[in-house]
Amino acid sequence: MFFSLPLAILSFAVLTLQVSGVHRGQPGVDATFDYVVVGAGTSGFTLASRLAEANFTVALVEAGDFYELVWPFPIIPGAVALGIGASPTSTTPIDWQFITQPVPGANNRAVHYCRHRTFGGSSAANAQIYQRPDRDSMDRWAELVNDSSWSFDSVFPFYQRTPTFHPPDNAQRPPNATADYNPDAFSPTGEPLHVSYPIDNIVFSTWMVRGMQAIGIPETQDFNSGQLLGAQWCAFTDRPSDRTRSSSEAAFMGRANNDVLLATLTLYNVTMGKRVLFDENKRATGVEVHSEDHSDVYTLHATREVVVSAGAFQSPQLLMVSGIGPADTLSRYSIPLVVDLPGVGQNMWDHLLFGPSYRVNISTNSRIPYDFVYTLEQLSLYITQRRGVFSNPGADYLAWEKIPDDLRSQFSQQTLNNLSWFPPSWPEAEYISFAIYLDSFLDPVFGQPTDGSTYAAMIGSLVSPTSRGYVTIASNNTDDLPLIQPNWLSTESDAQVAVAMYKRMRQAWSAPDGIAPIVVGEEAFPGPQVQSDAEILHAIRESVMTIFHAACTCKMGHANDSMAVLDSKGRVFGVTGLRVADASAFALLPPGHPQSTCYMVAEKIAADIINDANANGGP
Repeated sequence: MFFSLPLAILSFAVLTLQVSGVHRGQPGVDATFDYVVVGAGTSGFTLASRLAEANFTVALVEAGDFYELVWPFPIIPGAVALGIGASPTSTTPIDWQFITQPVPGANNRAVHYCRHRTFGGSSAANAQIYQRPDRDSMDRWAELVNDSSWSFDSVFPFYQRTPTFHPPDNAQRPPNATADYNPDAFSPTGEPLHVSYPIDNIVFSTWMVRGMQAIGIPETQDFNSGQLLGAQWCAFTDRPSDRTRSSSEAAFMGRANNDVLLATLTLYNVTMGKRVLFDENKRATGVEVHSEDHSDVYTLHATREVVVSAGAFQSPQLLMVSGIGPADTLSRYSIPLVVDLPGVGQNMWDHLLFGPSYRVNISTNSRIPYDFVYTLEQLSLYITQRRGVFSNPGADYLAWEKIPDDLRSQFSQQTLNNLSWFPPSWPEAEYISFAIYLDSFLDPVFGQPTDGSTYAAMIGSLVSPTSRGYVTIASNNTDDLPLIQPNWLSTESDAQVAVAMYKRMRQAWSAPDGIAPIVVGEEAFPGPQVQSDAEILHAIRESVMTIFHAACTCKMGHANDSMAVLDSKGRVFGVTGLRVADASAFALLPPGHPQSTCYMVAEKIAADIINDANANGGP
C-alpha cells in the first residue's frame, strides 16, 4: 500500500525503542529459568513481565514474532478490520489461520477464526475495546470456583493494576459525542497499559446513541465499575501520545523504567512449545520447544513452574499433547497419559455477532476500500495529526440490555429456565456501532459494496450463550492446528434470544427519533422480505460470526467437578508445577469484551505465583 514505507519506518523505530537491551534466547541451546511461560499474548506477556519484575528469571516462549515488523498495520487503530473475516482468505501474516469445523448452528459453514501469532497475541490485533464485566458475573465466577478471591470486589484491584487511564478529551470531542466515565474505576498507580478515548468519534455512532434512546436503553456512566446495563462511549487500549495501539507487548516493553524486566526476562521468538515435561512425581520440569525451521529441538527447564498461556485453542492442545486431557483422546494418538482430565478442551464459551445493514446518507467506513481520495485524506490526517477515522478502532459506542418483556414473553419455558442461570446484572444482548456493511462477514474490508453508496450496521452480540463448543487435537504434534467446533446457536434459548435481538436492532433503525432519518431506501441486508422468526433465524444462521471471545476450555472449578481442569490459582489438577493463565482458564465467559479480564487473570495468577514463591524463600 502507498503508506507501507512510512508505517514500516514508524514500526521499526517504535520497536527498536521498546526492545533495545532485551534478552533473546539462543535457539537450540538448553537453558534453565525459574519460570517458563508458553505464549506471549495478552495474559502471557503480562504474567511473564510481572514475574520478571519480581526478580525471577523468566523464559517467554512465542511462536510468532514482533507484529511491528511482520505486519505493522495493527499499530493503527483504524486498521483493526484487516484479516478478521469469516472467509479463509481474510487473513494476515500474523494469523494462525484457524478454520472451525462445519458448525451445524451456522448452516454447516466452516468459519475462519482469527487468532494472532505474535508478541502481544490478540491484544496486538483486537478491536482494542477496554471494558470490564458486571459485578454479578464475577461473583458467579467466585461461586463456581468456591473462592471469594474471584468476586468482583476482590478482583477489582487486579483490574486496576494494569491500565494507565486517560480521560476523554470532551473539550475536543463533538458535543454529541461527550463520553462519560468514572475516574474511581482506575488507579493512579496502574501501569503500563494505556486506556483512552479517541478525539474523533465515528459519525454513525452519534446516530446509534439516538437509536438506543429510542428503544429505551438509557445511558449509563461507564463500563468499568461493575455495571453494564445501558449505553455509553467506550474506552480503548490506545496510547494517546501518538494514537497507536497499546498491546501487552507494546505496553510492557515500552516503559521508561524497564531495567529489572530487561535483566530477568528472556524472549524466545518464533519458537513453538512442543510439550510440557514431567518428572516421575508428575511435577512439570520444563518445556520442549523447537525453532521455526524445526532444525533445533531443545528444552527450557523450569526450576519453579511452567505456565501455559497459549490461548483458548492452544492451551488445551498443549496440555493434551503433553499427556493431560481426556484419556480416550490421548490414547487415539498414542500420547502417554499423565492425568486423565476429561474437561481439557471442553466447555468452550463464545460470543456471536450478527445484524442488519442499511444504506445511509452519512459518511461511514464502508467508503474506505473504494474511495481512494477519501482514504488518502484520512490516512494523511492520521499520519500527520493522529486524527480522523484511522485514529478510532471503530466500535466506539456500546449498549447492553436484558431482552424486554414484550419480546421475552415469546420465549419458551425452557429458554426462560436457561436464562435464569444468569444473574440480574448480566446482560443478554450487546449492541455495537459498526459503520460498515455487514452481511456474512466474509471480509469486512474488501467485501464492502462498491456502488458509491455508504452503509452502516449495528451488530448484536449474544452475551448470555448457553451453547458450548469444544477444542480437540488432530495429532500428537502442536505443529498441527487443533480442531475447533464452537457449536454456535445449538440451543433453543440462544436461537430465541438471537431473533429477539434482531428485532430490537430493527426497532432502533426504524424509529423516527432513532436512526431512521439517515436511512436510504429499504433494509440492505437481509432485506425487508425477511420477517418471520424462522426467516430471521435462517438469516442469522447464514451470517453469524464469532466476535473472537473463545474461552473456558481449561476452566477453573471445584476439585470435585469432573470437567474442571484448574483450581482457583490456575494450577492444573493432578500435577504440580503447572498452571494455565489466559482466557482458557476462565470459569465462565463474562458479558462483553474479555481483554480486560485476560489482563486481570494474568495479574492475579502472577500475584499468586509470587506469593507462593516468597513463602518458599523468594527469588
